[in-house]
Amino acid sequence: MLFASVAATSAAVTASSGRRAKVGLLASTLRELADGGDPDEIAAGAAYLAGELRQRQIGVGWASLRELPEPAEAATLTVRGVDARLAEIAACAGPGSQLRRRALVTTLFGEATAGEQQVLAGLIMGELRQGAQAGLLTDAIAAAAAVDPGAVRRALLLSGDFKTVAIAALTGGAAALDAFRLTVGRPLAPMLAQSAPTVDEALTATGSPASVDAKLDGIRIQVHRDGDDIAVFSRSLDDLTARMPEVVSAAAALPLRSVVLDGEALAVDAAGRPRPFQETSGRAARQATGSLTAYFFDVLHLDGTDLVDEPGTARWAALDAAVPAERRVQRVLAATPDEARAAYDAALAAGQEGVVIKAADAPYDVGRRGNAWIKVKPRHTLDLVVLAAEWGHGRRQGRLSNLHLGARDPAGGFVMLGKTFKGLTDALLAWQTEQLLARAVDRGDWVVTVRPELVVEVAFDGVQASTRYPGGVTLRFARVLRYRDDKPAAEADTIDAVRALHRP
Repeated sequence: MLFASVAATSAAVTASSGRRAKVGLLASTLRELADGGDPDEIAAGAAYLAGELRQRQIGVGWASLRELPEPAEAATLTVRGVDARLAEIAACAGPGSQLRRRALVTTLFGEATAGEQQVLAGLIMGELRQGAQAGLLTDAIAAAAAVDPGAVRRALLLSGDFKTVAIAALTGGAAALDAFRLTVGRPLAPMLAQSAPTVDEALTATGSPASVDAKLDGIRIQVHRDGDDIAVFSRSLDDLTARMPEVVSAAAALPLRSVVLDGEALAVDAAGRPRPFQETSGRAARQATGSLTAYFFDVLHLDGTDLVDEPGTARWAALDAAVPAERRVQRVLAATPDEARAAYDAALAAGQEGVVIKAADAPYDVGRRGNAWIKVKPRHTLDLVVLAAEWGHGRRQGRLSNLHLGARDPAGGFVMLGKTFKGLTDALLAWQTEQLLARAVDRGDWVVTVRPELVVEVAFDGVQASTRYPGGVTLRFARVLRYRDDKPAAEADTIDAVRALHRP
């Protein structure tokens, strides 16, 4: 199958606003992949439609993509051929590997048409924002294979890999999907939570009574134990076992034969209060024994019994019986909004980042983010000044996208805090490109520096220490809410106000 077909589908999905239309486009291309009968091509094509590479990372950054050869006039690349080229690039190592990798990238892009170059760049950088998320792709696989979407979601839950599920569905149909089983030692796709601005709205969606779990700002972990064999997996199903010996020890201490647990690992202080996420991730990278503490909020398998289809109340009862209280996430079963709000306040007072409100009767599911689990966090906002912006790519080609954000320095000038391209609609992108270019003082090929005049309201999850930016701090998960045309730059928030939000 030509890679140009995948690129064309990506462009069409990007341009489409309706869910049904997106699913139809994806399903049509998946059927074309299936007609080829090549499992590797199906896996690669499904990955590209989801906006990712089979290889995850190939060691190529934007520096290697700034100067690309002229695009080819005719499409000749195949899906399988692109996958093989990317695998070759990822395998480059040792002396001279950087030059070798760059040469391979140049050759690949030289054989790609303009549309293919755009998609390749987005895939490599992990920024192919085309709207084909896991839920859409799950429905598209079901439509392409003419099977029940529930069967696809269940296979995805049990296998943890949508590419494997795509191969099974498109080559073996419902029977192949039915063959998936929970296997201790093989990670499952994690259940995810939707967001709500308030506890009351979340409880309305889940129904009551509902569990109100403290939301820990740690590393999502899935722990598998089969006798003496213990493995720890991340949210993205990477193997973390060697990096978390303390989690392994905690699992080994449980009086169980086999278990699959869902939870978080995080750094805590002597009083048991959470440390900043930056410290948690740093300790995990150092692999320091005893540096992280595991807390669990769900159990998916226990001593030979699968629990994923059981309602939350049954799973949580099994968790309470199997795991001591000090290793469980704080949980309150709330029947009223007042009880839920009290649990939310208690979680914040304990230093947690919010709560996850969970429907008591819901099974453990995967796929689209539904109303079974809903997270609620306090929203922090700042009014910051745009100092510069980077030219976008993919669907944002030709528009200024990634904003350089600065806080006002009371001594004069502005202090850069970080960057964000999140929260920008197409209309806002067009508006800010026009406004920023009108204020440009230096128009580079990559970055446009502007007069510090535009104030933007930014929401974020927290402030963490940073050696990259001059203020010594940066924002976590910053996203644009709106431009403040009613506020001059002289009234933007100060760097002192930002530092005051940092929890050391």
